[in-house]
Amino acid sequence: MSADDGDDLRHISGIDKLIHEPARLAIMAQLYIVQSADFLFLLPQTRLTTGNLSRHISKLEEAGYVRVEKEFVNRKPHTIVQLTEAGRAVFREYIETMKHIMNGLSEGKS
Repeated sequence: MSADDGDDLRHISGIDKLIHEPARLAIMAQLYIVQSADFLFLLPQTRLTTGNLSRHISKLEEAGYVRVEKEFVNRKPHTIVQLTEAGRAVFREYIETMKHIMNGLSEGKS
């Protein structure tokens, strides 16, 4: 194992574990692409149940990664979710970290 291998392993330990969880990763990836989405759009995209989607969105909101706006449309609740600036920046960093790790693996460094 070379000194470079240790650098690659440090990147792995620096992964944002809140985002790395598969359900939250799916939510963040969708919002990164579409800017904002309503709750009903995210349900089939993430393949989560209503309760699970709500719970994971709440965790991302607590971290400051997403903003949630709730309103009523024709007396029905309508929830819009979008990435905050911090959430967009953290997700970009996550993508770059994962690229670095995968490049290291494909080069046989890790």
